[in-house]
Amino acid sequence: MTRKKKPFPILEDIEITDIAAEGKSLARVDDMVVFVPYAVPGDIVDLQILKKKHHYCEASVVKYKKFSEKRATPPCEHFGICGGCAWQILPYEEQLKAKQQQVKDQLTRIAKVELPEINPILGSVKQFEYRNKIEFGCSNKRWFTRGELDNMPPKSDEGPQLRADASANNAIGFHIRGAFDKIYPIHKCHLMEDLHNEIRNFIDETANQMHMSFYDIRAQHGMLRDIMIRNSNTGEWMVLIQFHYDTPEDIQAGQALLEQVATRFPQISSLLYVDNQKGNDTFNDLEIQTYRGKDFIYEEMEELRFKVGVKSFYQTNTEQAYRLYSVARDFASLTGDELVYDLYTGTGTIANFVAKEAKQVIGIEYVEDAIEDAKVNSQINQISNTLFYAGDMKNILTSDFVAEHGRPDVIITDPPRAGMHPDVVSVILNAEPQRIVYVSCNPATQARDLAQLDQKYSVRKVQPVDMFPHTPHVENVVLLVKK
Repeated sequence: MTRKKKPFPILEDIEITDIAAEGKSLARVDDMVVFVPYAVPGDIVDLQILKKKHHYCEASVVKYKKFSEKRATPPCEHFGICGGCAWQILPYEEQLKAKQQQVKDQLTRIAKVELPEINPILGSVKQFEYRNKIEFGCSNKRWFTRGELDNMPPKSDEGPQLRADASANNAIGFHIRGAFDKIYPIHKCHLMEDLHNEIRNFIDETANQMHMSFYDIRAQHGMLRDIMIRNSNTGEWMVLIQFHYDTPEDIQAGQALLEQVATRFPQISSLLYVDNQKGNDTFNDLEIQTYRGKDFIYEEMEELRFKVGVKSFYQTNTEQAYRLYSVARDFASLTGDELVYDLYTGTGTIANFVAKEAKQVIGIEYVEDAIEDAKVNSQINQISNTLFYAGDMKNILTSDFVAEHGRPDVIITDPPRAGMHPDVVSVILNAEPQRIVYVSCNPATQARDLAQLDQKYSVRKVQPVDMFPHTPHVENVVLLVKK
């Protein structure tokens, strides 16, 4: 007979004192650090400890005794459930302070290099409706809140009876953390323009009216799988629906759904679909079909136009992307005579953005479709001094590559969250550009890479940029100059 673990105690009248990483807040009880979600500094709370380690524990709020004067009222009906906007309860100016401190802490504690004074963070022009792209999962395993479960009629001693209508268990929305097969239905998300919500809700309603099956990730069947919606500052809209066809009849049903979406939303200039039979929702290796319109949309930045395809990376906050890239261009201090390497170039946004001030720009990116878009973007904008290469960065950027194309005067690098591979850092050190502009969406891995670059480079400027209000994520741009 296994013994039940004794539950952890409830801590009473605890004051939340600070903001921690990953959107959590922090309290201190004796010598123990306690991490707590959905609380802000100044809250007085009772806490249920959920997990305990040697020097810290994780807890949840079971009762708010007193709300902090810093607390804001979240506008979203889904706040606290979907997990996307952990900081809606924190006023925006407080969010910016926390992100500024996050950058400082990570560069100081991880990089351990000499730093200049960090510039004040550039806050987002928009705090809501700033996202130009979002993806929604579709599932026949709807997540029910505790309150919803409590209001369901009892099935038996085993638990509540889920609704008899199968469609009531379908959902389009966001994955619940810790339950990969569960989707919480979203009615209105405030991070994107409201047409995103209208399109998603229409697809949800129409698919259920058609008795279309929603995807079951465990059983790997069900037709409606995933939705991606994207819009641009040129007023164009792109929608990609991922299907998982189980029968020939599914193909006809999918076409019927697409036709209804096209009819209801003539604003959609790029309506796409894909049959994804894989075990995950990624589609970079799949052939995308165009149902209506074209297979791309345009974004504009200054006098430049950028073609953005369904597989292309483009910053999800358009206005802040311009500010971010302007910082990178300013840090690069180009005079027109430099050879620039743009690493992780995506669709060539930065490469084309700085090309007019450089002698030549060479962009490297893993995704082949993005590189094709980068080449087209140069053509569209009549830019003739760019070259683009597709492939794994550590395999493309080698000493031989540098020998063939020339030693760069400036390197601009904008890697994914994992940062740069050690081999890439090694090649950069051997190439010895005069300046490195490091754009990062993860200051922790950026700090790790700065520690490696410190043997030949000193940090001269640091500029945080907030791309994602109401989330703990922050972008950071660092200028390194050869010692």
